[in-house]
Amino acid sequence: MSLSNGELRESYLIKAIESIDQEMTDFLFSLGFYSGQKVTIISKLASNYIINVRDARYSIDKELAQAILV
Repeated sequence: MSLSNGELRESYLIKAIESIDQEMTDFLFSLGFYSGQKVTIISKLASNYIINVRDARYSIDKELAQAILV
């Protein structure tokens, strides 16, 4: 399932990053999103997600959240 379908305050392990846009994949990798990394959804506001990965919080949009498979 993609991270966009996840529940609030739940931790997930990233299985893969799936995107046809290589720039998006590279951007997520530079933030620390890669297979085996733990990610937690802090909040969802409209189509924005506040997530925690590697002791850092990020705001990502729904398109990025859908590219992260957990």
